[in-house]
Amino acid sequence: MQLSGSEIIIECLKEQGVDTVFGYPGGTILNVYDALYGHPEINHILTSHEQGAAHAADGYARATGKVGVCFATSGPGATNLVTGIATAYMDSVPLVAITANVGVSLLGTDGFQEIDIAGVTIPITKYSCIVKDVTKLADTIRRAFTIARTGRPGPVLVDVTKDVTAALCEYRRVKPILPRPSVDKITQKDLETAADMINESSKPYILVGGGAVISGAEQEVRMLSQKIQAPVCDTLMGKGVFPADDPLYMGMLGMHGTKGSNLGIYGCDLLIALGTRFSDRVAGNKQDFARQAKILQIDVDPAEINKNILVDASVSGDLKVVLEYLLPKVAEKKNDEWLAEMAAKKKLTSDKVSTKTLNGPAIIREIYKATKGDAIICTDVGQHQMWAAQYYGFKEPRRLITSGGLGTMGYGLGASIGAKCGCPDKTVINIAGDGCFRMNMNELATATRSGIPIIEVIINNHVLGMVRQWQTLFYGKRYSNTILQDKVDFVKVSEGMGAAAWRAETPAEFHEALKKAMKSKMPAVIECVIDQDDKVFPMIPAGKANRETFDEKDLRRMKK
Repeated sequence: MQLSGSEIIIECLKEQGVDTVFGYPGGTILNVYDALYGHPEINHILTSHEQGAAHAADGYARATGKVGVCFATSGPGATNLVTGIATAYMDSVPLVAITANVGVSLLGTDGFQEIDIAGVTIPITKYSCIVKDVTKLADTIRRAFTIARTGRPGPVLVDVTKDVTAALCEYRRVKPILPRPSVDKITQKDLETAADMINESSKPYILVGGGAVISGAEQEVRMLSQKIQAPVCDTLMGKGVFPADDPLYMGMLGMHGTKGSNLGIYGCDLLIALGTRFSDRVAGNKQDFARQAKILQIDVDPAEINKNILVDASVSGDLKVVLEYLLPKVAEKKNDEWLAEMAAKKKLTSDKVSTKTLNGPAIIREIYKATKGDAIICTDVGQHQMWAAQYYGFKEPRRLITSGGLGTMGYGLGASIGAKCGCPDKTVINIAGDGCFRMNMNELATATRSGIPIIEVIINNHVLGMVRQWQTLFYGKRYSNTILQDKVDFVKVSEGMGAAAWRAETPAEFHEALKKAMKSKMPAVIECVIDQDDKVFPMIPAGKANRETFDEKDLRRMKK
């Protein structure tokens, strides 16, 4: 049947099972929005800003495992997506961004709102292109979804000229072929080598990264740990793959990881790295990292093998499939002495939280208690992000939605909207700092306009907390442009955008506010006022070895 390019775009989305799109209309994409008008089966969320649309599509994808979709018009509409696309790229999130551009005859003329967005996004997408021929449109959209979700997932951008959105073309519905797990690079030799390393090890230690979440390998990871009696640590992106309440769990590894997890890498004789790229925040001083141990790396992306850390052996392929192949080759073992050694290290990080005053850890613990550990927790970036990772106690994957690689302030509110759209039966809470909330607080209007009952918890210390922490510890307390003391009233701002809002200055006030917010069934904001000098510990200075982790007690000793 003959359809316009715009109608073809909508039909292709339906082919792919898309039920939600986040976006903002404009001149060049008007034809697409006009076609969307007749398809109520696709829920469109009108965001306040295109960056919010990209973050919402990202949050939807992380929470559901599906491909997130966002729309934007040409020029500034398209460029406003860039930060969100880069965020998705760094964290391997499947996302398809569809933008519109000026007509073919105007390309290259510096026409009104013309921008080469496909060129702009080449470094931050798996694939980006511009469609200038309507006969190629349907196949391009289909290919975009295939690329976004195949192998190591990531964002794809498709730019469509306005005349293509209006042109007519024959359309025939095609049933999508869902990609299979990547297995073509898995070899029997690599599996045998990996199994031998594990079987010969007496002190195995497992590091879990975001790749385990993406592949859905949580059951296999847990089976491996139990079978070989290996303690487990994780990265920020790997949270929830291994349950935080399991005795074998050591906590997060890296700059703000637990002492036990960081010191553990110097006691093991084999580090089994599952779906992690050994980022600088995880590995610190890479020459010192687990230098006494052999390292086995399993990752779907061959480019990550030996990129940051030189390893002794590797297997390239979908993590879930690799572990399914590997588990029968691995012998059961008991490592009582090793487990006792790691249990002693685990005790080096205190899990006590002061409830005398309102503080970050106490806020996170109260949220965990109120939600029974079953909420989807989104965060922005900074101290509150680390407190959430340290104190919530994630037991399932896809429960922490956060910007790990790019570290995008202002990410969380849009992401929480997307997560709630994808998982409407889950409580979704975004934890933000006051600096982050300022960046994209306009998306609160998106939540109220669309009736999306997310809860926004603002941990307000009136400073840029993590930057100030660094200034305190390493810059002689020279607080250059990190103090945010001003007259902004977050409660009034939130109420002005249609949300329920409360301010809490004590643990009791926060307890009551959270209880009301969870009962309200509407967008809600809780401003939590804490001390500006509260810090995140433990900590490793940038570029230092993981063994150099320190906490407040260590800091006091160092100052004597």
